[in-house]
Amino acid sequence: MHVHILGVCGTFMGGIAALAKSAGHRVTGSDRNVYPPMSLQLSSLGIDVVAGFEAGQLEPVPDVVLVGNVMTRGMPVIEALLDRGIAYASGPEWLAREMLAKRWVLAVAGTHGKTTTTSLLAWILEHAGREPGFLIGGVPENFGVSARLGRSELFVIEADEYDTAFFDKRAKFVHYHPRTAVLNNLEFDHADIYADVSAIQRQFHHLVRTVPGTGRILWNAADARLRETLAMGCWTPLAGFARAGADDARWSARAVPDAEDFSRFVVLDAGRPRGTVEWSLIGAHNVENALAAIAAAEHAGVTVEEAIAALGAFRGIARRMQLRADVQGIRVYDDFAHHPTAIATTLDGLRRRVGSRRIVAVLEPRSNTMRLGVHRDALAPALADADEVWLYAPPDLGWSIDEVVRALAPRARSAAAIGELAANLAKSLLPGDNVLIMSNGGFGGLHGKLVAALEQRFS
Repeated sequence: MHVHILGVCGTFMGGIAALAKSAGHRVTGSDRNVYPPMSLQLSSLGIDVVAGFEAGQLEPVPDVVLVGNVMTRGMPVIEALLDRGIAYASGPEWLAREMLAKRWVLAVAGTHGKTTTTSLLAWILEHAGREPGFLIGGVPENFGVSARLGRSELFVIEADEYDTAFFDKRAKFVHYHPRTAVLNNLEFDHADIYADVSAIQRQFHHLVRTVPGTGRILWNAADARLRETLAMGCWTPLAGFARAGADDARWSARAVPDAEDFSRFVVLDAGRPRGTVEWSLIGAHNVENALAAIAAAEHAGVTVEEAIAALGAFRGIARRMQLRADVQGIRVYDDFAHHPTAIATTLDGLRRRVGSRRIVAVLEPRSNTMRLGVHRDALAPALADADEVWLYAPPDLGWSIDEVVRALAPRARSAAAIGELAANLAKSLLPGDNVLIMSNGGFGGLHGKLVAALEQRFS
C-alpha cells in the first residue's frame, strides 16, 4: 500500500510514517517546515519528502492519504484530494484502525510531561523485556527513534488533546481506546482550538469514557481540574499519583538528602518505600512523570523494582533539557518548554541543579496559544527564576513582547531577528553560564548559530 502523509515532519505524523514503513507500506510525505530530529529520522528511513502542499504530489495516486492537523481547506493538495475522491483519513484514525486495534494500548495524556512520561514508560517496558511498540512526540536517547511497531501486544502512545484534522475536531486521543491511561495534568492550552479550560476537560472526559472497566486510569491526584473531570463520570479503576502525596494518591515520592534537584528520590507505594530512583533527569515535574510511568508499567505487569532499575538507565530525550554544547564552560541546553507552567518547572529544575550559577533563559513564543497572547501575563512570573532573559519578538507575533521585557527589567531584552539574537547573546555570555533555549519549533537554527558564535568568540 502506498501511504502519502501530509504534514509528515510533525512529530506525530512522522512517527506514523515510521510505523507504516515498518509495517511494509510504501511511504511518502510532504511538509513545509523540516528540522531535526524528525527530518533526520525520515531521511534514515528512506522516506521521500516533498516540499510544500501542491496538488502535483498526488500523482501517482496514493492508496490512502493521511491528513495531518496542520492541513486546512484551501490548500491545493487538500482541494485536489477532495475533488478527485482520493481515499483519505486522519493520522489517529488510520493508526487506531491499522496498528492499535488488537493491542494493549497505554496512552499518556496531559498538558505537560506527555513526551517524557511516554518515553519513560516505553523504556521501562523495554528494559523489562516486554519489547513494546510506541509512538512518542520526541526521540528518547535509549531508542534513537520516535516510533516503532514492537514485538509484543503492548503499545505506548503519547495521547495529544490537540484536534485530529480539519474534518475531525475531536482530540486525537479519543481514537486510541487505551486499556491503561495516564492523566498527567490539565491546564488551558491550544487557545486556537478550545475556548476555555472547560472545553479541554470535556475532551479529557471523552477519553475517560473510552477506557474499559477492566483497565486502569493513573491520574495526578494533586490536580484539581483532573479531579473535576473524573467527577463527570468514571467507570474504570483509578490509581492516583502525586509527588508530595495527596489523599487519593497511591504513588508518591520522598526527597533524598543532598539531591535538591530530584536526581534521586524514594518511590512510595501507599506510603511504603519501594526503592530509590537515581537517574539523569532533574526537576520536581519529572518525579511526577516517573511516578506515572512506574504506575502504568505496574498495571502492565512490570514490578516496581524493575521500573526503578530501568529509570536509572534512562538517557533522556532529544530537546528535553538536552545539552547541545559546552563552549568554554558555557553550557547550552535545548528544551521544548513553551507553556508558562513548563517554563517555570524547567527553570526550577535547572536552578536546583546549578545553584547560584547564572541561568540565561531564551524563549521563542511560537505555539499558537503563545502567539495569540493568551499567556503573556504569565510569562514574566514563569521566567522569574532566570538571571537573564532573552525574548525573540518576530514581526508577526501579534502582541508586544515589550510588556514582558518591562516586567522583568532590567534583566530582560528582546530581539526581532535570529541572527541579531545569536550575535548579541554570544557577546554577553560568561564562562559558567547555563543557557536554556526554549521553543516548540526549530527556533530558526538559533542553537547552532549561538554555538558557532561562541566558538568564534573564544577561538
